[in-house]
Amino acid sequence: MTEAILLVGGKGTRLRPLTVHTPKPMVRAAGVPFLTHQLARARAAGVEHIVLATSYLAEVFEPYFGDGSSLGLHLEYVTEEEPLGTGGAIRNVASRLHSGPDEPVLVFNGDILTGLDIRALVRTHQETGADVSLHLTKVTDPRAYGLVPTDGTGRVLAFLEKPQTPEEIVTDQINAGAYVFRRSVIDTIPQGRPVSVERETFPDLLAAGAHLQGMVDSTYWLDLGTPAAFVRGSADLVLGRAPSPAVPGRCGDQLVLPTAVVAPDAKLTGGTVVGEGAFVAEGARVTGSTILPGAVIEPGAVITDSLIGTRARIGTRSVLTGTVIGDGAVVGADNELREGVRVWCDARIPAGAVRFSSDQ
Repeated sequence: MTEAILLVGGKGTRLRPLTVHTPKPMVRAAGVPFLTHQLARARAAGVEHIVLATSYLAEVFEPYFGDGSSLGLHLEYVTEEEPLGTGGAIRNVASRLHSGPDEPVLVFNGDILTGLDIRALVRTHQETGADVSLHLTKVTDPRAYGLVPTDGTGRVLAFLEKPQTPEEIVTDQINAGAYVFRRSVIDTIPQGRPVSVERETFPDLLAAGAHLQGMVDSTYWLDLGTPAAFVRGSADLVLGRAPSPAVPGRCGDQLVLPTAVVAPDAKLTGGTVVGEGAFVAEGARVTGSTILPGAVIEPGAVITDSLIGTRARIGTRSVLTGTVIGDGAVVGADNELREGVRVWCDARIPAGAVRFSSDQ
């Protein structure tokens, strides 16, 4: 296997305001755009040629990654004029593939952090003679996902939409968002219109008697679709819980990028990242959080499981837990922001304006 398709066209609406100015795969996780981790893991598995299916803020990708040579890859970019869904995006880039009709093509989503053994998935695909092979993972609560039951040999039996009742939960196996297609199968996807592989392509192939193979790999897996998940994924990369050859430094409690400044008595723990040019002042405590480039954390601020946007500023003694602060936003001194709060880009919160507890 030498080539892959990477789906990076989503708008990342669940991640806003992080994605107001930045496409989701380019939001920084463990100090680099998340996409860097995926590209590096694909390269480590033997992939040489990757076509990026772009749409939202498509102009951001190529200036950063170029032709991919710095990563040992050959990258190409195809931009959708109108959103085409997962299947439509795959079909839209098919002309850039070099594989023969029976050769394997890896397809993966730009918002999944995983420890998947890519070589094992390709090996399973080839050994079983499948038309499409799917990475499946087991989850404790599958109600938010599409279920994929298989027989004793791993052959896919059905695709079941998100279950609504306990009786509908027939398996804990879910579609984990990475596939290997026989090259010729990609050409059967309808062209020029939106197509979902999950809701249309895979069920139609199954109904037509195609061989769809599932491979359960329950190593690390996380859908980075929400701010809380994205922050956790970045921290897990820094802590070494999620594997990536692209983390720019040693794994540990903290990752401080070059040109960042951290006061000697500031405390960084739990996989915290401090981006280039950011400043963390004396007495600040930052746990499990991402501080993006150019952000300022003033003295005595306490930040937990949060993401602080580029050039944002957090005021003295403010306490943030489970929050997202957009690019350029300012949170004044002595504010208290708790789980789920999102402060939009360039917004300004005056000193002492928001609290969840007494001002005593």
